[in-house]
Amino acid sequence: MADLFDAPFWALVSLIIFFGVLVYMKVPRAIAGSLDKRADTIRNELDQAKKLREEAEALLKEYQRKARAAEQEAGEIVEQAKREAAALAVEGKRRMEEYVASRTRIAEQKISQAESQAVQEVRALSADVAIAAAEKILAERVKGADGDALIARSIGDVKSKLN
Repeated sequence: MADLFDAPFWALVSLIIFFGVLVYMKVPRAIAGSLDKRADTIRNELDQAKKLREEAEALLKEYQRKARAAEQEAGEIVEQAKREAAALAVEGKRRMEEYVASRTRIAEQKISQAESQAVQEVRALSADVAIAAAEKILAERVKGADGDALIARSIGDVKSKLN
């Protein structure tokens, strides 16, 4: 009987009693419940992480689409600006040519007017000189009342013919 009471036997009996107390105290159920709670928590966290990842991917795709659209719009704006700059350059060149042509016409008109005025002044001066010369010549050749009448008439004829 001494063998019945040896240490390994009592260790086995103690272990069985210990497991019995654990089962009686519902420790395995508590551990299982705790593990189930922990598994549920991990599952929920994984679901949330999956949803967040999907939202992040959707946002990334949306921002990439917006970036491409903004890039395309910027390209269109640059092209529009180039077209407007070219149109403005053409318009500026046309206006400058019109301005130069206008200033040339005005200068030509002024030159023409100056020439015309110079011709009129030369004619008037020539007429005055011719009248004075004719008056002097006639005054020397014709004297008296007949001469004065002839001079006056001749001066009138010369003035009417020169003007």
